[in-house]
Amino acid sequence: MRPEERLPYCASIDRPKIHLPGGKAVAIWPVINVENWRIENPMPRQVLVAPTGAALQPDIANWAWHEYGMRVGFWRFFEAFERHGIRPTVSINGSVVVDYPRIAGAMRDAGWEFMGHGWHQVPTHRIEDQKAMILKTLETLGAFAGHPIVGWLGPGLTETMETSDHLAAAGIRYIADWVADDLPCRLATAAGPVLTMPYSVEINDVPLIMIQHHQAREFIDRALAQVDRLIAEATSAGPLGGAKVMSFAIHPYITGVPHRIGVIEELLVELSRRPEVVFMQGREIMDWYLASGDPT
Repeated sequence: MRPEERLPYCASIDRPKIHLPGGKAVAIWPVINVENWRIENPMPRQVLVAPTGAALQPDIANWAWHEYGMRVGFWRFFEAFERHGIRPTVSINGSVVVDYPRIAGAMRDAGWEFMGHGWHQVPTHRIEDQKAMILKTLETLGAFAGHPIVGWLGPGLTETMETSDHLAAAGIRYIADWVADDLPCRLATAAGPVLTMPYSVEINDVPLIMIQHHQAREFIDRALAQVDRLIAEATSAGPLGGAKVMSFAIHPYITGVPHRIGVIEELLVELSRRPEVVFMQGREIMDWYLASGDPT
């Protein structure tokens, strides 16, 4: 199916107004991306361009940049979220539980939600057997977590035209690659409908810092501008009223470094001060939305 067939157009002003528990206006969905970069593959991102512009493998410099995030940056995230009692969703490569069990165990034991993110950090288009990769990822993560995995974010938000069908057939119930709304929507697949989840490609440290090269403060400026606007809309009597979902996405090797972690810590403080928001995991948002009666 084409995207417009999977996700029929619906104007936001035509959607029914739904409400979060406790009278909250905005559900905050924090997503931490925990990835496994294999040295034999081209690096998914580069902070240091190859000498003379010729891509080289093995790419030790950029692999080690990512490895810093796994050894150090992740634990700064972990401390910050634990301090505020926030349990984020983790977009996680299935192989992380094999190659980085110390990280995977800490997240599981803290009650963080695992969301499938491929087996390694490789674009979906390069996978010869998507179905096998998806099943291996979900089975490995589910066995480690002790419960089925219900959410998925493609590496780099990559999908082919068939990926949503494979995910639904494997038991996935929400997909975060379709960043098309401030609320979940129903996505048609050959195995029945699943939900889209409002992930973010703008309040996301990869495009904001590594691609657009903004200063780190831009992250918190965007996030607070967005949450305050969503609160105002959600609590209004106008056509844009009703609950909203806001996500932000971070990576340990980018905003887990010493010169940027303070921005994330400050953001968690500022969001926690707003009585109109509630922090939720993807599966919690899914359950709330399905119970809301919104047919979109």
